[in-house]
Formats: sequence, C-alpha cells, structure tokens
Amino acid sequence: MLEKLAKARYLSRAIRSVNRLISERGESNAVSMADEVVQNYRKLAKDQHARFFTELVEKLNPDPAKVMGASRAYAADPNARNYIRLQRVSESPRQELLRRLNRASNGTAVVVEMRRDLLQLLDKKPELTAVDFDMRHLLSSWFNPGFLKMHQVDWKSPAEVLEKLIQHEAVHAIDGWDDLRRRLQPDRRCFAFFHPQLPNEPLIFVEVALLPEIPRVITPLVDKKAETVNSTHQFKVAAFYSISNCEPGLRGVSMGNFLIKRVAEKLQAEFSSLKTFVTLSPIPGFIDWVAAGAHLGDGVPSERFKTTLKTVRDQAVLSLDLVTRSWPERINSGWHPEQAPEKEKEALLSLAAIYLALGSAGRDGNPVAKFHLGNGARLHLINWAGDLSRKGLRQSAGIMVNYLYDLSSVEVNHENFVRGEVMYSRAVAKLMSG
Repeated sequence: MLEKLAKARYLSRAIRSVNRLISERGESNAVSMADEVVQNYRKLAKDQHARFFTELVEKLNPDPAKVMGASRAYAADPNARNYIRLQRVSESPRQELLRRLNRASNGTAVVVEMRRDLLQLLDKKPELTAVDFDMRHLLSSWFNPGFLKMHQVDWKSPAEVLEKLIQHEAVHAIDGWDDLRRRLQPDRRCFAFFHPQLPNEPLIFVEVALLPEIPRVITPLVDKKAETVNSTHQFKVAAFYSISNCEPGLRGVSMGNFLIKRVAEKLQAEFSSLKTFVTLSPIPGFIDWVAAGAHLGDGVPSERFKTTLKTVRDQAVLSLDLVTRSWPERINSGWHPEQAPEKEKEALLSLAAIYLALGSAGRDGNPVAKFHLGNGARLHLINWAGDLSRKGLRQSAGIMVNYLYDLSSVEVNHENFVRGEVMYSRAVAKLMSG
C-alpha cells in the first residue's frame, strides 16, 4: 500500500511540475523548473509512463476554436500577420514544453530518454502518437546533421565510446575487445556522429573496410584474425559493411545518409587511390517475401517483368519445396548455398534482383535497400553465398548486395528513387531476365 501511495505521489508531482513549467511566463526560474520536471520524471516507474504521456495528450493540445478562427482569418486574408498567428495557435503547447525542458542541465538527453520510453508504448497506445510527432519534430531540428560532429573512432577513443560500439553493433556483432581492435586497424575505419550535448554518446556509427577490390563475401571483413593490409596504395575500394544506430530515442531522425556521404568525402580526401565506394549489405526479409509468394503488386512496370517474375517465382518455390517444408526447416536440415543446385541458385538470385530493383521504391520495400537507394546509391551487384552465418542463411539464403555510391551521381539517383525508379547495373538487369 505504501509503495502504491508513493508511486501515485511521484506521478502527481511530475504532472504538477510540467504544469508549472509550461505556465511560467518569465525565464528566471526556467532552468530550475525544467530540472524539477527531469527529477520527477525519472522517479516514475515504467508502468506510469503511459499515464504521464496521456496527460500531455489530454492537456496540451492546440485550442480547436483558436485554430479554426486563425485558419479562417488567413484564408480570407493571407497576410504575414495572419500567417504568424495561425502558426502560433496551431503549434502544440507540448512543443513549447519540450523546448523549455531542454533548458535543464541535461535536458536534451532527457527528451531523447522520454521518447525512448514513449516508443515502447505506441503499439498499445496509438493515441500517444501526437506526443511522438512533437518529440520527433523537435529532435529532428536539434539533431540536424549541421549541428552534429563527425569523429573517427579508434583504439585511443574513450573506453565508454568503444563499449557502446560493442553494445550497439546491429549488423555484425562484435565478439569482444579483440574483434573490436581488428575493426579499428589501419585498413579499417569507424566514424560516428556526436551531438555537443552528448559528447561521449555516439548516435550512429559506420564501419568501413579499405580494400583492393569490391568485396562480395562478408567473412573476411569481420574476421578478427584477418591479416591487416598496411600498404595504403592497395586501398582502391571503401566498403561500408555496417551502420548502426545507438539511440532508440532518435528512431526516425535522419542521420545515416549524411554520415555515409561525409565519410566518403573524408576518405576520398585522405586516400587519392580510393575510387570506389560501395556497401556490402544484407537483405533482411527476402526469404519471408519469397515464402509469402514473391508478390510485388504495382511495383512491376511491365508485362515482360510480370512474366519473368512468375517464371522465377515458380521455379524458386519448386526448387525450395516451400510448400511441404518451410525455410527454417530447410536450414535445420542442412541447406547450404555452396551445395545448392544451380537452378536453385539462379532462381534465388533472379528473385533477389527483382525484389530489390522492382520492389524497393514501394511502401513495403526492403528497409536496407530503401536506405541506400534513397541516399543516392545504385544497386550494383547481388552476391551468392555472401553471408554464411545462420542469420544470413535464414533471412536471405546467404545472398548479399553491393550498393554503389558514385559521388558524382548520388543526387540524380536520389531524385529518381523519389520518383519510384531504382537505378541498377547491367549485372542486376541480367539476373532479372531469368
């Protein structure tokens, strides 16, 4: 009972401190009031977050009558005065609350922390989406790449930064300190974005391998026992093989595309021999798509491709025998790309090409493909047996992709992708011909 009363008291204090902060007209007490909100919020139990955010939804929405009046005034006379008034009354008071909260001694970190908590609630509490919208709107401004600092992370970086790389690597897990050390050797690079208010918190980082040729297999890039290449004249290709977000509270805040382009420019300035910038990327969800029937809907632009898709789809289903055995069952029974029949290989590669080249621009397109193609990369090569890990076999039959970043054409490629067109190489086009 006492614990229940204490929790209720903490929630009441948190809500009161929010009301005081948003009601304050001057700035003399703004910092101390913001600090009070932070202290009270951090005392809340996890199961109280929903009630806290619900209060923000119910009490801090724009006034509908004022919005309607300002809208009518602006529609009747769209002058500067009416425009400014409309902007002021239509903005949610929550945004002003968050701006004031940012004045706290660690306010930026707290807003990110709050959004991290909020995102865990949205599936069951969709009515809180308005709060998320306001948070994401402001965080997108506060974490604009123009405010972020890009730093190379190396073995001399602070231990807490290095620990975060190990913790947050989301593509190819880092197997302890020896593995991390290898990924920071002279033929490897790691770059991260940092925010001035969070100096030792990498927000997003990218790992790069400097190589003599385009990689088609991931193992040599993440093998902690791989031999180090120290001769810089052999660095012809920069391969981005992993990009990971470190802060869940910044989900949806665009940073990765800017990071890759800055890294490419920096490496090109450092090594004149570097001419090619590519990724070696996974295809999460590819096998799920195949197993579900390999449908593209409106993503197929012509009858010829529809015919090709049906042919390779039917061939893949027949070869994989997904009707009687699921893909996990095939993996468990020992399926492996290096022992796969040639017809099965051809079918899967054709399906992968069609999936990426014709489906990526759609709403349900592959997220990794959408990220790189939306950044202006080109679909360059599709590689058989690129990732032989259990995860790679399960999600994509071990197939991996090279997306090519030609710095002279990324803007054109980006514009084409926005219009629904994926730029791809002749090699990919050949795979789609069946």
